[in-house]
Amino acid sequence: MDDPAARLECERQETVARLSSLTGDFDQIVASSRDSNADDEHDPEGATIAFERSQLSALARQAHHHLAEIDAAVQRLAAGAYGICDRCDRPISEARLQARPVARTCIGCASAG
Repeated sequence: MDDPAARLECERQETVARLSSLTGDFDQIVASSRDSNADDEHDPEGATIAFERSQLSALARQAHHHLAEIDAAVQRLAAGAYGICDRCDRPISEARLQARPVARTCIGCASAG
């Protein structure tokens, strides 16, 4: 896929689908724990329920963050700055953009920290 706009739109659709799935899973866990009288603190399964809620919450936060990165990449594309490293102003390689469409830095600057 050579079109950056199409690549970013595909990335957006995948992330929205992942977020929807995570939200559904989270809601399901919350609903099932609400319907039971399990006490997370004293129930042997409680730690698992709390852990699953925590994991899903963290994954949902990551997906929201990725959506923000996609939006920023779309703005860079509209401004003509997509594919240009934020640090050194050199082009970001096509291979890097294929692997990470929201990349803000080239490989050299990314590995430099």
